[in-house]
Amino acid sequence: MVSADTIRTAVGVLGNIISFCLFMSPTPTFISIYRTKSVQDYRPDPYIVTMMNCATWAFYGMPLVTDHNILVLTINAFGLVVETLYTLVFVIYSPWNKRRRILLIVLAEVIFLALLVFIVLFFFHEIKQRKLIVGIVALVFNILMYFSPLTVMKRVIQTKSVKYMPLLLSVAGVANSLIWTSYAFLKWDPFVAIPNSLGAVSGLTQLVLYCIYYKTTNWDEESPQHGSL
Repeated sequence: MVSADTIRTAVGVLGNIISFCLFMSPTPTFISIYRTKSVQDYRPDPYIVTMMNCATWAFYGMPLVTDHNILVLTINAFGLVVETLYTLVFVIYSPWNKRRRILLIVLAEVIFLALLVFIVLFFFHEIKQRKLIVGIVALVFNILMYFSPLTVMKRVIQTKSVKYMPLLLSVAGVANSLIWTSYAFLKWDPFVAIPNSLGAVSGLTQLVLYCIYYKTTNWDEESPQHGSL
């Protein structure tokens, strides 16, 4: 009979594969940005938040913080690299006022993460304590990651256009949330289960909006540059 740990590992591997697809799904968006040399009406919010989310979860997955979470560590370390590259593209192709705000937010994230690592490693010496502290922080950023597309969803409703809400990203987000929720329930981990359950709701909402506004979207229209971070 297959053990629960074996099933959990298999689900975790599947979760890594889907997470890989999630991280790579915005590639067409960034190809478009590169070709036009403009961020157009794409928003950097989801990528900046996801970068921090990956950093905190990679820290959470380290043996110094939690046991038997190498799958969480590996996929989030990969995600951190990818999301950093995406954010860098926004820095390069955004107007100066937006570029400056992106850089300030990233700087704040780096300082926060450095303080978190320092405090956890130097002042808390038990794995249980470290898991609790880092888990809470990771949970918060995971929720922020899944709800950062709210700015995009608001724009979809205002313009009745899904042109700047990539479908692949929404689909991959739903699949990713459902798999990691299952992973968390196989060996109860509230820090993984709670944000991913909420992420599934967020992703499904995006898909509903896509279905509603797909037919009213003018795919050939060049949108004016407006809006801010």
